[in-house]
Amino acid sequence: MNNFLKSLFGQTKPSADPENEAAISTAKPPSGAQDITRPLSPHLDSITSISPIRADFPQLQASCYQSVGKQRDHNEDALFIMTSMLAGNERQFPFGIYIVADGMGGHQHGEIASEIASLTMAGHLLDQVYRSQIRTNPEPPETPLREILAEGVIKAHEAILENAPGGGTTLTALLIVDNQMAIAHVGDSRVYAINKDNTLHALTRDHSLVKRLEELGQLTADEAAVHPQKNVLYRALGQGEPFEPEIITALAPEAGHLLVCSDGLWGLVPEITLGSIANTNPTLNEACQKMVAAANDAGGPDNITAILVRLP
Repeated sequence: MNNFLKSLFGQTKPSADPENEAAISTAKPPSGAQDITRPLSPHLDSITSISPIRADFPQLQASCYQSVGKQRDHNEDALFIMTSMLAGNERQFPFGIYIVADGMGGHQHGEIASEIASLTMAGHLLDQVYRSQIRTNPEPPETPLREILAEGVIKAHEAILENAPGGGTTLTALLIVDNQMAIAHVGDSRVYAINKDNTLHALTRDHSLVKRLEELGQLTADEAAVHPQKNVLYRALGQGEPFEPEIITALAPEAGHLLVCSDGLWGLVPEITLGSIANTNPTLNEACQKMVAAANDAGGPDNITAILVRLP
């Protein structure tokens, strides 16, 4: 692991697996392509074309999809998605920012609050993490990553209070740098790890009243799923009460998918169905569309947002 990642995450990168090392292969030109080269010397008169060389290295792939749902007349969900790759001088730097913010229904300016939160958090991560790495001589940020993420959440909270008073929103931001990931989370949008057997593992914890009662053993999971107050949050951006964002840093899963979504998706579609859609569709865009369609088929009472990331 380079010094940037060591300083950023404070973790040691696992030793490289030779089977996963970057490979170089020869690609065939597109069908019908006229990539003809004149002989450079009499000794090369038998060469009529040169196939391009393609460097293969692990890359993040991501897609997203969104719907207003079937029972709402406007969309209070916001998302931000950015996937980047820097490869050169023996460096490989996959980088991704994936954010979902769900404006709180019934609160003034919920759609404005969610947009402010997602853009403020994205801009903060780009300034503090991304730009420090895309230099000729990259340097790690002086501030630890957990503090950077927490600062981004507070900035988003303050921006909502200033520009959309009365508005509220969830905020769930997933950052991937090389084989590391970090999550900043407030509210009840979720990040899932999707395994190859279609099972889902929630990486975030809902900051909702019903979830807290479930954690205390006062409600079962089945009771929580149909509780009339299941959407009541005790942590949200833009609301006056002080709160602490949930910050998670860990190694990214070695394979599979990560799903960032609003409760308009996970609240309606069974986890095993989401896992099957992610693993059986040939493209991420098609998978995201089918996830959202499944939520609408189940009634679509809320806005629906899905971001699906395929890990290298």
